[in-house]
Order: sequence, then C-alpha cells, then structure tokens
Amino acid sequence: MKILPLSGVIVFTIIVISIGFSMFFPHETDQNQVRIVYFANISHAVPIIGIENGYFADHLGDTKIKTRIVDSGPEAVEALFANSADLAYVGPAPFVNGYVKSDANGIKLLSGAAYNGASFVIQSDSDISGPADLAGKKIAAPLIGNTQDVSLRNYLAKNGLKPAEKGGNVIIYNIANAEINTLFAKGEIDAAWVPEPTATMLVVNHKGKRLFQEQELWPEKRFPSVILIGRTSYIAEHPEVVQKWLSAQNIAIDWINQNPDKTESTYIKFFKEHTGKNLDKNLVHESFSNIVYDSKVDVESIKIFAQRAYSLGYLGRNGYNLDDIYANTLEMKPWQN
Repeated sequence: MKILPLSGVIVFTIIVISIGFSMFFPHETDQNQVRIVYFANISHAVPIIGIENGYFADHLGDTKIKTRIVDSGPEAVEALFANSADLAYVGPAPFVNGYVKSDANGIKLLSGAAYNGASFVIQSDSDISGPADLAGKKIAAPLIGNTQDVSLRNYLAKNGLKPAEKGGNVIIYNIANAEINTLFAKGEIDAAWVPEPTATMLVVNHKGKRLFQEQELWPEKRFPSVILIGRTSYIAEHPEVVQKWLSAQNIAIDWINQNPDKTESTYIKFFKEHTGKNLDKNLVHESFSNIVYDSKVDVESIKIFAQRAYSLGYLGRNGYNLDDIYANTLEMKPWQN
C-alpha cells in the first residue's frame, strides 16, 4: 500500500469528498426541510434512534427531513460547507478543523451527543504492550483529520514517535472502518484506533485485544466522541427548526438511556437495512457498554482536541480562537442544561 505525503493525502481527500458531494448532494434550497448527516456507527445512536423511532419527524411536523449516512467527520463537515447539509453529527476534531478553516463563520456547535467509544486494538499475537513497541508497526485509523486520527497521532507524538510521512517509522493507514476491519482480519495491519462497533468487531470477530480504551487516557475518563453541529446560515434562518431538533434529540437520548435492550435491537435492524449485514447481539451489547449518551458539551475537552489538531498542523500555523463556537442565536443553549 503506497503512503502519500500528509499534505498530498489531505488535498486528495478534500477533492474526492467535494466531488462526491457535488454528485450526491446537489445544491438545493433549505426551504421547509432539514438535511442531516450522520454515521452508521453505534456512537451515532442518537440520530439513528431519533430517526428510526420518529422523534425528529414528530417534532418537526411539516418540515421534511432528508438524511445521508457518511463514513467520516471531514466528509460530514464538507457537506455543510458545500451547502449540501444543514446539521451534522461529527467528532470534535473535524468540527474544530472546519470551524477554524472557515474563519469561525461556517459552522457552529449546537449540542453534545455521545462520549467515549473508541479503542486501540492490537492483533491477538502482537508483541505490542505499550508505545515503545509501536516503532515499525502498521496502524490504521479512519480518514485524516477525524477524531480517532487526531487521537492516534497525538498519542504517537506524546511518546516520541513520528508517522512515516513525517520521517518516522510508524506507518499509518487512514482508511474507512470497513477497510480497517478487512485488513485487520487478514493480518495486514498490527493495530487500529477505531470507534464502535468496529473496535468490538476486531475483538470479537478477529480475536483482537484492546490495548486500551481511549477514555483511559483522559483525566476524567471521559471525552466527547459525537457532537451536533450546524451550518451557521441555516441556524440563523431556521432557529425554530433547530430548537425542535434539539428537543427531539433530548427525547432520543432519554429513550436510549432508559431502554438499552430496545436501543440495541433497533440499531441491529438499522445496520442490517443500511449494510445488509447482521450484527451479533452480544457484540452490539458490548459496543454500547463502552459509550455514554449525553447532550452536554465538555468545553475543555473540545479545547484539548483543538490543541492537539493544531500541534499536528491540521489548523494551519496562524493560531486559532474558539471563543465563538456556539450557536448563540438559540433561546435555549443546550450545553448549559
């Protein structure tokens, strides 16, 4: 597998994503509709349950809901910038990256959604027991600039390691979760820093071992993994729609937390319909046990992600400011709940 220079990969990724959204998300008016982007990951259970159980439809009434499932946070943020989506569930790293690169104008933070739910998984016969053993290893993470990618590269830097494209000896493959699953099964990568349910799939289906769960590296053993963001112009023009969405989201979160068994069965059904694949109940149960669903925003953790992204060169070289990240046009600020 050929490794492109980091700058080349980023440019290539942006081009591919932009072309993809021009094809599949044609520019259209946002009149009386909301276009929402999210992942098929278990950590995105909030939009999945909200859609599947009809909470968003019930609250939005005549406002039409259009959904699209994507594979990465950078892809979702690009949809917002392309005016092809209005709201998106993403990790904090892609949000910060997009916010800074839009000069604090393009997107805003609306709410939290999920915490935790990412692990560093190694092969069953691996000799990796800590960062000192990662030199020369092949490690996978999702698309460049996504939350797991930032966490992995920060972990390497903290431990004096560099990726191959920076002159180091750790080879990083930035590929989709499905590809990570395939390469791990074939033994073609040594480890992966991935979200749920991919992390548990590697453990259950391919006998991988969790070296650690990411929350173990955070001071409070908790970090934001999914947040709700929106296109600034849409939020300003349709505050009532956004408010109804937030209200429905709170109902979805309460239902998830009060009905774990039903949540898991709903997710299994959704995953089957979306991918054509069946997920084992025990695998789904274990995946859900690693995630906390909560609408509160951990501001300090988002600042930490920003610091990490900046140190990796993802936010440019001119500094950044997060003073105006919130969608303050709303009467109720969900992060103050």
